[in-house]
Amino acid sequence: MDDPAHCPLPKGHYDRVVMAHGGGGRLMQQLIENLIGPIFRNPHQELSHDSARVPLGQEQLAFTTDSFVVKPLFFNGGDIGKIAVLGTVNDLAMAGAQPLYLSVGLILEEGLPLQDLERILLSMAATAEAAGVQLVTGDTKVVERGSGDGLYINTAGIGSLRAGIAPIHPKAIAVGDAVLISGDIGRHGLAILAAREHLSLDTDIQSDCRDLSQMVKALLDAGISIHCLRDLTRGGLASALIEIAETAEVQIVIEETEIPLQPEVEEALELLGFDPLFVANEGCFALFLEAEEASRALEILKRHPEGVDARLIGSVTGSKAQGQVLARTAFGTERLLTRLSGEQLPRIC
Repeated sequence: MDDPAHCPLPKGHYDRVVMAHGGGGRLMQQLIENLIGPIFRNPHQELSHDSARVPLGQEQLAFTTDSFVVKPLFFNGGDIGKIAVLGTVNDLAMAGAQPLYLSVGLILEEGLPLQDLERILLSMAATAEAAGVQLVTGDTKVVERGSGDGLYINTAGIGSLRAGIAPIHPKAIAVGDAVLISGDIGRHGLAILAAREHLSLDTDIQSDCRDLSQMVKALLDAGISIHCLRDLTRGGLASALIEIAETAEVQIVIEETEIPLQPEVEEALELLGFDPLFVANEGCFALFLEAEEASRALEILKRHPEGVDARLIGSVTGSKAQGQVLARTAFGTERLLTRLSGEQLPRIC
């Protein structure tokens, strides 16, 4: 049997890492499925979900990890520290878990002002306290000047899963399911772009960086039977839905006119040539559940400030064209959504 650590990549793949390998698109999928996944394969892997389910005695835990390479470190509505905490909290919430404990690894570049580091650490502490999680362990490393963009952060998170709740996962999706979105899209990617390129926008557009765990908890407390959740970060709504459709082997049809998008965000993205369906977010998620429960789920989401723009945007169809996402446009036509090679704007989380 061949040693998996020395198996060559399939023909047609890059022989070196490129930026698109980290963008949440087609090349990242190939990197994970063809190289990383086969080498680390084990029964607990959840390569198509935000967290793994791992047993601890009679309990079930959710376990996740993430790394943050945001450029710039500070932007309108947040900073790399805030994203590091909330990104990990939200990944645990997407498994239906109650986030509990986080680790933090700091990779500092020589020359980073300590005043900036203190500001980021205070932001992390305040964000963790507001989310009800504790930063319990960590590590610090320093690299030479020019080897990083000031600061990279790695996190890991542990959350508790409720007994008796079916696993929340793409494989639980069924034909006929409704597709909901918890809020408007596009603001985070636009906020990062404006900060990075020093754009002067007519309106004050802030990142949607926020804690999603309380909305998920409210849904579970109400007895909503959630099939799948996914936060819409790298690659935006479209990439998340494509990945889910491929994993669940279903077709998803969404209505573009139902997707919440602030007018000023839509106008700016159109001017810049960005498709809002592929723009990263840090404060909204897609929800799959039985169609009969969609109205009640929307009512619950709208009770939260973070969910006032929640909408029913589509459904899972019974078409034989599995693994596809179709978007119905305002003109009554349909377009097939396909993965981008990488990302419209890299380094956003």
